Amino acid sequence: MSSPVHAQRLAALRSNLHAKGLDGFIVPISDEHMSEYVGDYAQRLAWLTNFGGSAGSAAILPENAAVFVDGRYAVQVREQVDGTLYDHVDVPASNMGLWLAAHVQAGQRIAYDPWLHGADWAAQISAILASKGASLVAVDENPIDAIWDDQPERSLIPLRVHDLSLAGQAAVDKRQMIADWLSDEGLDCTVMTALDSIAWTFNIRGSDVDCTPVGLSFAILHKDATADLYVALEKMTDDVRAHLGNSVRVHDRADLDAALAALGGQKVAVDPERAVAAIFVALDAAGAHIVRRRDPAVLPKAIKNDAELAGTRAAHVRDGVAVSRYLKWMDDTAHLGGLDELSAAAQLKRFREDSGLLLDLSFETISAAGPNGALPHYKVDERSNRAIESGTLYLVDSGGQYADGTTDITRTIAIGEPTAEMRRRFTQVLKGHIALAQARFPLGTRGSQLDILARQYLWADGVDFAHGTGHGVGSYLSVHEGPQRIAKPSGGQAGTEEPLHAGMILSNEPGYYKAGSFGIRIENLVVVVPVDIADGEQPILGFETITFVPIAQNLIDHTILTDSERTWLNDYHAAVYDKLSPTMTGDDLAWLATACAPLDATIAVAAE
Repeated sequence: MSSPVHAQRLAALRSNLHAKGLDGFIVPISDEHMSEYVGDYAQRLAWLTNFGGSAGSAAILPENAAVFVDGRYAVQVREQVDGTLYDHVDVPASNMGLWLAAHVQAGQRIAYDPWLHGADWAAQISAILASKGASLVAVDENPIDAIWDDQPERSLIPLRVHDLSLAGQAAVDKRQMIADWLSDEGLDCTVMTALDSIAWTFNIRGSDVDCTPVGLSFAILHKDATADLYVALEKMTDDVRAHLGNSVRVHDRADLDAALAALGGQKVAVDPERAVAAIFVALDAAGAHIVRRRDPAVLPKAIKNDAELAGTRAAHVRDGVAVSRYLKWMDDTAHLGGLDELSAAAQLKRFREDSGLLLDLSFETISAAGPNGALPHYKVDERSNRAIESGTLYLVDSGGQYADGTTDITRTIAIGEPTAEMRRRFTQVLKGHIALAQARFPLGTRGSQLDILARQYLWADGVDFAHGTGHGVGSYLSVHEGPQRIAKPSGGQAGTEEPLHAGMILSNEPGYYKAGSFGIRIENLVVVVPVDIADGEQPILGFETITFVPIAQNLIDHTILTDSERTWLNDYHAAVYDKLSPTMTGDDLAWLATACAPLDATIAVAAE
């Protein structure tokens, strides 16, 4: 729960706003690049409210305030944010617009930082406030920054070159591809703001955001294939300058405003999903002709080339060894007692570090015991840390960042003897996972068309899960990468209507969550691949599973598996053993052999 310091911070913010003639302020979890994960300097919502989730926002008015989160964080926000200071608003049952409309007063001026919000969001909220006689006001200085005395500085860690052997395509060729697109569209340039797009386009990586190897920067790419990169000059090294070459002009990050002002009269492509409102405002003021187009790096970045796929396959084998050794260690250790969520997560990281190639985690490990597993995006800390106890389920969702690939895997294991309900739900999740893994679909299929495959067995029992079934994954980049997504149709939500292409990497992660009791998720990563079908009449795609870690067989109710599902599981475990056994030895190898034994064999042993 929030401490008294958060009440003091809220009061200080209101005082600052009042001194500037403002009545309210909107606080997102965001940075100048609309990033999912942000640097410490941009954790303004956490500093103000104590909310530690990775998605949410707050609205502050003179007499009222609210924090807005979706179902993933409904429990967390109530535990972390003082309900006497903030309303807890569940999205999409309600939203910020509805709350503001109910609480704002005519004549009030509600501030927002245009470097932290999209232009479409600003237009929508402005219209809602106007309907109540209030107004949305852009501010030059973020009022939280003005009162956050010990706010961390932006990172100055140097950029580094991402080797061509791993990237698979030279940066000069990527720039030329974008230049050709600009010419074909009759455009002069594009402003690139997404950090992973910049990292991919220029074949550079950074360390400015935890778990995501990107560097804080902006770029303007021109139709002559030259580019201007805006980055803190302290981050540049001789190697990076030589790698970028003479066709990439490097400027101090502070020079971006002047660069945007100089684009008057040009046709400039800007991505409204990834560029903040301030970019649009600056270009409009300069007299540029703004053309709303998706960032031209988004789709080619998602469609991995042969080098990227080879790298990610190698990374997944390496990662599979680490996670398998961890599961063996859990089998040996957890039933003895003394383990908790934090110590278990720390041990998993050590197994990954044993490879000598781990550069970072790909996200903060979700180490969730018992009822904490029922929170899909649970984040363990010293306060929430729970003992791993017999008779419960333990869910661990984790991943690693390696120079050749990004991993993301979830496994659920039983500590002691699972109940019949746990086995049934686990097996229904597994059946959905297998159905999606085995899917065959025509070229042009969207993620929304496949989502039901993973949910059908849960739906048959009148249950479901609230998160998407699959997200895109980068190549030593963001663990959550668009544009592709497998999820329920959601009125145009980004990704669900994106056609799947060969080379895309996605997660396959159905789950089930019983509030206050347990959570289950089985997650592997898959690559979209062409499938040859005899006498087929059109191009067909399918999935190649690239995650190799045993699935807990003692949680399977084999009576509800079909022969086809049993064959898939046995084939999968045979592949796991084939991939991992060459680099495992001793007791670890013996455990792997048992964990990957054919299902019929494990059933026979259990029956003895």
